[in-house]
Amino acid sequence: QVQLVESGGGLVPPGGSLRPSCAASGRPLRRLAMAWFRQPPGKEREFVPGITWAGCATGVAESVKGGFTVSRASGKNEVYLQMNSLKPEDTALYYCAAGRAITSQQKEYDYWGQGTQVTVSS
Repeated sequence: QVQLVESGGGLVPPGGSLRPSCAASGRPLRRLAMAWFRQPPGKEREFVPGITWAGCATGVAESVKGGFTVSRASGKNEVYLQMNSLKPEDTALYYCAAGRAITSQQKEYDYWGQGTQVTVSS
């Protein structure tokens, strides 16, 4: 079992930045891939970026490429989502997920956090 806990969401004005984090615990994590998904109000949940636990490979959705970056802290069981130049359409509940490979397919992820709310508004 893997437990995932997100934090660091909040209210930010358009053009601002946030860096939510995801703390992982439980079974050995080194073979896992971690990903962020988001679910805007009234819409489907969608893949954002992902990273292998070793941090040597990443994937990012076209819709956020250039603005969002995923990283993992060396020596810590935490994954971060650096979000810059935020727009109102980035408002969503952001989830952390763990699985065996980076993919945009939600069904391939075995573990999910509870989500952290990000609201972009003036």
